[in-house]
Amino acid sequence: ANEGSTLSWEATAWVGGDINRFWFRSEGERTNGVTEDAEIEALYGRAISPWWDVVAGVRQDFKPESPQTWAALGVQGIALYGFEAEATAFVGEGGQTAARFEGEYDILLTNRLILQPTAELNFYGKDDPARGVGAGLANTEVGLRLRYEIVREFAPYIGVTWSRAYGNTADMARDEGEDADEARFVAGIRIWF
Repeated sequence: ANEGSTLSWEATAWVGGDINRFWFRSEGERTNGVTEDAEIEALYGRAISPWWDVVAGVRQDFKPESPQTWAALGVQGIALYGFEAEATAFVGEGGQTAARFEGEYDILLTNRLILQPTAELNFYGKDDPARGVGAGLANTEVGLRLRYEIVREFAPYIGVTWSRAYGNTADMARDEGEDADEARFVAGIRIWF
C-alpha cells in the first residue's frame, strides 16, 4: 500500500446444521504494525431456501477510534451461476445506520486455477467524524485475485485491489493527509476446513 506494508484478514465460520447456524465473521487491517480497522460479527442464520440464509446478530467495531456496537440484519447466499452475495444492514449506538454489500464470483480457468473478482460497498446514514465516515456511499473496494488450489482447502493467491472513498468520507481522509483512493498488490492464502 502507499503508506507501507499492510496485513488484511477476512474470516467466516459457522456452526450448526442445514437450517439453523451460528455465523462468525471478522475482518480488519493493520498497516505498519498499527491496527487501522477491526471488527467481528456474531450472527444467527436461518435458511430460507437451499442457497440463502437470513442472518441477525451483533457487530463489534474495535477500530478506528473507540469501540462501537451495532445490531445487524441481512441476507447471504449464492445467486445464479455461483455468485456469492451478502447484504447486511446495521443500526449502531447513537442512531448511526450503515449497510454493506459484498459479492464475489469464481471463474474457473482450469480445475485448480481460479480468477475471482470481488466487490464491497459501504453506506452510512449520517456523518461520523470520529470514525472518519460520511453519510451516503462512504467507500468501495473492488479486487481481482488469481488463486491456485493445491487442494480445495489450501490455495495461495495474488491479485490487486482498488479502494476509493466518496463524499464526506473522502474529504475527511484528505483532511487527515490520506488519499481518497488507493491501489494495492495483494498476496495471500485462502484456507478452509
